[in-house]
Amino acid sequence: MQTLGSLKHLLISIFTVSYLAIIFEHITRISKTAIAIVTAIILWTLYFLATPQTIELDVRHFGEYVYDTAQIFFFLLAAMTIVELIDSHQGFHWITRFIKTRKKTKLLIIVSFVAFFLSAILDNLTTTILMLTVLKKLVPQKEDRIIASCMVVIAANSGGAWTPIGDVTTTMLWIEGKISTLHTIKTLFIPSLLSMAIPLAILLPSLKGKLEKSGDLKVKPEYGSLAILITGVVGLIMIPVFKSMTGLPPFMGALLALSVLWVITDLIHGKKEARSHLRVPFIFSRLDISSILFFLGILLSVGLLKESGILRMLANFLNEHISHESIVLPGVFGVVSAIIDNVPLVAASMGMYPSIEMDANFWQQIAYSAGVGGSMLIIGSSSGIALMGIENISFIEYLKKISLPSLIGFLTGLAYLALI
Repeated sequence: MQTLGSLKHLLISIFTVSYLAIIFEHITRISKTAIAIVTAIILWTLYFLATPQTIELDVRHFGEYVYDTAQIFFFLLAAMTIVELIDSHQGFHWITRFIKTRKKTKLLIIVSFVAFFLSAILDNLTTTILMLTVLKKLVPQKEDRIIASCMVVIAANSGGAWTPIGDVTTTMLWIEGKISTLHTIKTLFIPSLLSMAIPLAILLPSLKGKLEKSGDLKVKPEYGSLAILITGVVGLIMIPVFKSMTGLPPFMGALLALSVLWVITDLIHGKKEARSHLRVPFIFSRLDISSILFFLGILLSVGLLKESGILRMLANFLNEHISHESIVLPGVFGVVSAIIDNVPLVAASMGMYPSIEMDANFWQQIAYSAGVGGSMLIIGSSSGIALMGIENISFIEYLKKISLPSLIGFLTGLAYLALI
């Protein structure tokens, strides 16, 4: 027992040091992806070496975490390829041409609300990838789109919290019978909207002036670009529908959408060698594999924290010191979910309170807190991690500009939930 306790302290120490190394990547100049992968391997290796008597069981459990992580890996691979395929055909030109405004404040409002509602239909990760790509077309200069890019993360996370298909944690609660669709939408829409609108109102005064005209408006779309755009967006929207109809995991729907696009692009460009750069095999070479591998390392590390019982210890500690009837517990869950992946935290909460009935205030508050709380730190949600990879925004930069407005928005929505 003492050996197991010492092991847990060692695992926590290694994870904490690695987490800090990722946070201060801009100082160490060591890739966060390399740190995440090395950390995952070290943590699992130590755990296996310390529990040799149950290694067969450990291997099976490890396989389950690899499967869960692989789902997200393949989903990201498919979704990013679809978005890159649309981009390579200049398909986003058809969207950006309708956004005429060059005022920074107006653009921020439009982007935020589009991401908020789109995330409720898709999911926060896919929405973030899609909206960041559109933003790059609208705002070529990175320094001009930092606030808008970060606001996309807040809006996507908030938008994903009020529908059962918008965020993986609400989906978990929905599948396990803890929340129902209509009650969740009715209860969480306003607090989710507040958690997005408050940071938006705080950040708007920091933006002044107009943007330069985007060069993307002058670009001539490639042949078949509109068909690729429509097929790609419809394919992404149909992913949660496919999951609901078949019961298969979301990555299967994403791969199906990608394969349909693959067939279409081969039919359009297959006979013309000069258009080989518009076909899927070439598109794979343009993907940011580093950001996908970062997900892999982080999720495997968090999986180890769950497997070793560390997250359960955290959940039990919260349970012992804070009543589940208090709004404080969901609030703490939200803050913790900004540091540790919200999926195992929500899974732990379901295991801790199996007798609480469907649609109880507690489950609605957990759904809100787990979905929205991750916006407080860039590493607190899958959409934030995607932002790190796509825009190369550092932990500190996000912390300085976004964390406080996000916290205020989160607490405002939580206060509304407490009042009702």
